[in-house]
Amino acid sequence: MKQHSVFLLKIAVCLFGAPVLALCIIGLPWLANNPVNPEYAHILYPIVIGIYGSVIPFYIALYQALRILNSIDNNHAFSELSVRALKIIKKCAMTFSGMFVFMIPFIYFLADKDDAPGLIIVGMVPIFVSLVIAVFAAALQRLIKEAIVIKSENDLTV
Repeated sequence: MKQHSVFLLKIAVCLFGAPVLALCIIGLPWLANNPVNPEYAHILYPIVIGIYGSVIPFYIALYQALRILNSIDNNHAFSELSVRALKIIKKCAMTFSGMFVFMIPFIYFLADKDDAPGLIIVGMVPIFVSLVIAVFAAALQRLIKEAIVIKSENDLTV
């Protein structure tokens, strides 16, 4: 049962990456070449560049999640590898959030020109989601560190 659920989680992680890859290969180049309104094309370019830049920490975090799932599969969930992977996931989530924070002014200008105030809220969603992921990764990192300490103390007493 455990191997089955870890396998399903690995598939889910891979499925998270597939639409982002499709967006980067098909969607963003199409949007940059065919803007909805050509007057706003100069505002779209920094947003597209920012999205391409945010894909790098996204895929690094997905790779680290796969490493954690592999360590769980090998019965090494409470190891320094998991702590390091969670630390990298936390940094990637913060980087992802920071990149979207720098894109917010361009999203604001686009929403102002297009008269679409909901676009600003849509632009803020990735910021808050990635901050929640960063906080969750930091909490898990701390819990696993404490579990490693308790496990090593128990190994020494036995």
